[in-house]
Amino acid sequence: MTRARTIVTVAAHSVANTGGMERQLFKLISGLLDRGHEVTVVARRCDLVPRPGLRIVRVRTPSRPSPLAYPAFFALGSIAVRRHGRGLLHTTGAIVIPRADLSTVHFCHHAYADRFDTLRQRRKGFLYAVNAQIRARMALLGERYCFRRSRTRHLSSVSAGARRELLKFFPTYEGAVTVIPNGVDRTLFRPSAEARVAVRSELRIPPDCLLGVFVGGEWKRKGLPHAIDALPDAIGWHLLVVGGGDAVAARERAAARGVRDRLHFAGAVSDPERYMAAGDAFVLPTSYETFSMATFEAAACGLPLVNTRVSGAEEIVVDGLTGHTIEPNADSVAHALVRLNDAEERRQMGRAALDASAAYGWDPVVDGYVELYAQLRATAT
Repeated sequence: MTRARTIVTVAAHSVANTGGMERQLFKLISGLLDRGHEVTVVARRCDLVPRPGLRIVRVRTPSRPSPLAYPAFFALGSIAVRRHGRGLLHTTGAIVIPRADLSTVHFCHHAYADRFDTLRQRRKGFLYAVNAQIRARMALLGERYCFRRSRTRHLSSVSAGARRELLKFFPTYEGAVTVIPNGVDRTLFRPSAEARVAVRSELRIPPDCLLGVFVGGEWKRKGLPHAIDALPDAIGWHLLVVGGGDAVAARERAAARGVRDRLHFAGAVSDPERYMAAGDAFVLPTSYETFSMATFEAAACGLPLVNTRVSGAEEIVVDGLTGHTIEPNADSVAHALVRLNDAEERRQMGRAALDASAAYGWDPVVDGYVELYAQLRATAT
């Protein structure tokens, strides 16, 4: 039976084929358009190519600093949604005022604030601390306003753990939170001997060294300091950092521990799959995640996974099978890497991770949202 065409407005800060939330939206909207649905995108940035069924409404607001960018989009994005929105309204988090039919939550700020005393700041310094504090308070206020049944009808989460967090802090959504995991493009993220050789040559990484790959921003939260501190005890291992952050501070940390020559940076790149394919293990001692798309992409590249037990990642990191579950500290990271000195263990775990990633394609993600949209249309009041 042919499903009715969906008309949906997606409101988000950014839609791009990089990052986590951004790529999820890029793949979802592309899949909706491929299936003949109509999508209006209200966003500050949208990298989708114009095509039939797609309308892009750009919101001209700054992307930083957060204390300016967030309220600016909250106001101007809301106006754009009211003027141009059609059909169901699907938001990414608490970002606009109009009543939404669905909001996909990639990061629960209430859960993070409840668990940690430290604020989410990328760099040291007074101004960065103030910026982080204001950003965190705004995010909490936004969730309190938007995540009410009178403002947002339904929530979707990217993992079972994220769903538990949402229900803890927003219990009125019992029965109104749907779990739809993110996907992985296994035609793009895959083992590649050619990329392994090319990347190591480009970055002057020894071709025969053992290489851990760390991917992501927000380096403190994702545990890059722990990964660097593990290097002195993980003899023979180098670390490749993919993503943006304070590289100067990271280099200083590595130099203080005598491992400066074993730390390498790729920066923020548009082709992370090449850099993952250059590694021997994926390393992410993160303190908080709701899905960690990079972990699943690393699995698709055939890398053993060295991860903390956090939401989303716990679904693919099976200790002793697809990798090693660690604690967010240097000793735990070093112990896991030392265990992976054994080439046969790396091969077996990498193969198991690759096989496990097959369950996470993008087609089921799009199908899940199409089904959820149909349910929301049927129950609209």
